[in-house]
Amino acid sequence: MIRDFGKAPDNALVHGVTLSAGNLQAEILTWGAALRSVRLAGVAHDLTHGVQRMADFFPDMRFHGAIVGPVANRISGARAVIDGREHRFEIDSEPGATLHSGPSGLHRRLWQIADHRPDRLVLHCALADGEGGFPGNRVIRATYGLQAPATLRLTITMQTDAPTVANPAHHGYWTLDGPGGIAGQRLCINADHVTEVDAALLPTGRLLPVAESGFDFRAPRLIEPGQPPLDTNFCLSRARGKLRDVLWLEGRSGVSLTLATTEPGLQIYDQRPGYQALAIEPQFWPDAPNRPEFPPIMLQPGQDWQQVSEWRFARPGETPSTLSP
Repeated sequence: MIRDFGKAPDNALVHGVTLSAGNLQAEILTWGAALRSVRLAGVAHDLTHGVQRMADFFPDMRFHGAIVGPVANRISGARAVIDGREHRFEIDSEPGATLHSGPSGLHRRLWQIADHRPDRLVLHCALADGEGGFPGNRVIRATYGLQAPATLRLTITMQTDAPTVANPAHHGYWTLDGPGGIAGQRLCINADHVTEVDAALLPTGRLLPVAESGFDFRAPRLIEPGQPPLDTNFCLSRARGKLRDVLWLEGRSGVSLTLATTEPGLQIYDQRPGYQALAIEPQFWPDAPNRPEFPPIMLQPGQDWQQVSEWRFARPGETPSTLSP
């Protein structure tokens, strides 16, 4: 089902596309390729913290459910050397940094519908050379798919005609207990290290072991809001790899989410007002263009760039489903 959702800032029409399969229903917007709603049969509330109207995006919920990029997370100094040439980006974060590629990012774009079926949606977005300061004419595709009983998969691809940097990411906010917030939910993350950051949340280059720290979620534990404050990259690996389970979240009601991804990092952010929802962002590590010791995000013409992430939901007492490779 496709419906009119609202108007973009340039007055273009934004659509909402509903997908269904098994026990799962999801609505995706053409604005930002944003996942607006995820409903699980038998659960009374939405599982994602999405907008209710277009006005909600500006500015408070601008990243909610959207695909951010072309480079997610922070770039220090709003600059990077790409293919031997310095490029400067839009500043939208202190101190003089770029966050999620700035105001020209994918989250503020109207994506086009390339294909639509009852359980599958393909969206695409074109970025011209120099937009936001990033080189290359680029095409990004996002394929959302559902499979019974309750699995959502997102595949993001990107191509370029000039050397560039690529790290799009899905910026979903999850709230398994609806308006009750995240306090008292249980979280488990398969990561031994996090990236150390300074007071401005920019990476120092050091990796910190999670052992004996507040960031140790290797075994399921209760979320205590602010203990520690989370705006943190959890290091899953040193490179993109096979799709594997990396995070498990269970609500107080017993509704659970298992996340699998190909990506080497997972940014976790919990500081919505009132700790309403948990942002979970599969991606490469932050500030990678300026950190040669981090997994690289360079993309060359002719290269195939593909990220896959999968969310498997289950009601109390159920086992999460799995999509076939």
